Amino acid sequence: MVEIVTIATFLVAALASLFMAWAIGAGSSGSTPFAPAVGANAISVMRAGFLVGILGFAGAVLQGANVSEAVGADLIGGVTLSPLAATVALIIAAGLVAIGVFAGYPIATAFTVTGAVVGVGLAMGGDPAWAKYTEIATLWILTPFVGGGLAYAIARVLRSEPIAEEYLIIGLSALVGVIVANIEFAILGSEGAGGESIAQASSGWVPGPELVGIVAATAVMAALWAGAIAIDLRSDIEQGERHFLLILGGLVAFSAGGSQVGLAVGPLIPLSGDVGLPLIALLVGGGFGLLLGSWTGAPRMIKAISQDYSSLGPRRSIAALIPSFIIAQVAVLYGIPVSFNEIIVSAIIGSGYAAAGAGGGVSARKMGYTVLAWIGSLAGSIIISYVGFVVIDALLF
Repeated sequence: MVEIVTIATFLVAALASLFMAWAIGAGSSGSTPFAPAVGANAISVMRAGFLVGILGFAGAVLQGANVSEAVGADLIGGVTLSPLAATVALIIAAGLVAIGVFAGYPIATAFTVTGAVVGVGLAMGGDPAWAKYTEIATLWILTPFVGGGLAYAIARVLRSEPIAEEYLIIGLSALVGVIVANIEFAILGSEGAGGESIAQASSGWVPGPELVGIVAATAVMAALWAGAIAIDLRSDIEQGERHFLLILGGLVAFSAGGSQVGLAVGPLIPLSGDVGLPLIALLVGGGFGLLLGSWTGAPRMIKAISQDYSSLGPRRSIAALIPSFIIAQVAVLYGIPVSFNEIIVSAIIGSGYAAAGAGGGVSARKMGYTVLAWIGSLAGSIIISYVGFVVIDALLF
């Protein structure tokens, strides 16, 4: 029988996790996916907030396990987070993110949560997980260059004249279809074996080796996506571009839920075994918190990102969202906590510089403050969490 003290402690940590999920939903996962679409006038701010909440919840449940397990167990070695440590990390990280939301600046949630977990883990006497830190740092450092570079290249291609814009959009939609066919979903995998992709789950219908089936299923998915967008573009090119942009925003919102929910519920994983709570229950709870945050707090940040960072059109928005979707799914696949603010802002800068004029409408001053906020959120959360845990632990014990 579970002790009352254990249950009470878990409930306190769970409330902190829910607050963290709300802050994430109101900030990075709720604001960034549809910001380019709002900037391109493809959807209103309020509708974007509503849709991102629903899609983020779905992504949290279907793709949230990898990052959740990494945050809960892989960021510190030698110790398991105690209930007090998990609660302190979640409250401090959520507080810092909430400050960013209300101040109008995008605090990098992944930096903040990662720093908070590392800070309390070190305060408990744990060892730094250098291998995982290297993996995380590599993605964080490469994101601005890869995301911004891809966005710049796609925007430049869409502006080129030798190839009709309609055919380029169809080609990009086929590429998105290939990615969608090969991302993993928890519901497609057999119990205990992890998730499977649509291509893997469909490969059995094709005779021969599994690889042949995967390639065939991927090709079919790409053709379906390209065909659907081609039909839409044939009736009205501008309307077809906006529809494609909204689809991309939905995919990024789904991916945001799959990545960001782990930042809220990951620290609870070491505690959930004590109360017999399965991971799926944590993901549902975290997804609900993301949904609430997206519905109640995201519109402010959506407006800030869509209007302050760049004056976007449909083509530049498409160029920004495609690399964002790719990077997000890489992070989900490898269980790496990633900042969606960093992903989206980098992609917006890349697509912005492809436009005519100096900087393509990108605010250098705003970018400078944003980078400082990212660095400060990581360093600050480590220090504050370390000191906070040491002080609280000394007062209580």
